[in-house]
Amino acid sequence: MESPWTRDARVRADVVTIGADVAGVVTGVRVRDNQFVQKGDVLFTVDDERYESALASADAALAAQHVEKTRRGSEAKRRAGLDDDVIPLESRESAAYAAGTAGAQYRGALAARRLAKLNLERTVVRAPVSGYVTNLHVHPGDFAAVGAPKLALIDGASYYVMGYFEETRLPLLKAGALVDVRMMDGVALRGHIESIARGITDRDAATGRELLADVNPTFNWVRLAQRIPVRIALDTVPKHVPLVAGTTCTVTITQPPRKKVA
Repeated sequence: MESPWTRDARVRADVVTIGADVAGVVTGVRVRDNQFVQKGDVLFTVDDERYESALASADAALAAQHVEKTRRGSEAKRRAGLDDDVIPLESRESAAYAAGTAGAQYRGALAARRLAKLNLERTVVRAPVSGYVTNLHVHPGDFAAVGAPKLALIDGASYYVMGYFEETRLPLLKAGALVDVRMMDGVALRGHIESIARGITDRDAATGRELLADVNPTFNWVRLAQRIPVRIALDTVPKHVPLVAGTTCTVTITQPPRKKVA
């Protein structure tokens, strides 16, 4: 009773779903299933020919708009320096408006060029974090749709343990309490309680078609304690210990959190 524990605990990790940000045919896959990759490593590439053409077209449009902006600006400046007797006020205002329009069109062409460059860069899909490639489902020749998942990447620095404690143990669980984690293969790890979940699903709180509460008329006299998820941060993990998300372990609270000295 003084050392709450549970065998219902799982190793978990942050999983990043990787997909292409631009559509196209996959031209190359640079990784293998279960391979460890560093942040920024190339995972796979998408055909970039049409995106190179789009960037070239954007460069040409930007150059044309730059010439037009320069011409309109010079014309407006030249007319602004003339007297009213030489050129009417309306003509000077029209030249100034045309210069402003040309400047706005130039900024639009510049934004289009930036987008075309970004799309070209996104044909190379890189690892957003360092971790392990898993569930690899991409091969050269496949068509990569925008946002369609092609592989999963397990963040190698995000492993933690989720323990499910009975609700009767909640008074004994405090954030910061030291924890012993024992894997099923006998490996022992140390950690501490990071946080405690503040809500779980109520399976009896269903809703009917009229949005009224659908209360179960039967009641089980044998009451089972609900299990509350408790997130446990691992303090030290030896390099020779391979953690696998989804594996089971036993968690024991060994010491309460230290009290702060005023």
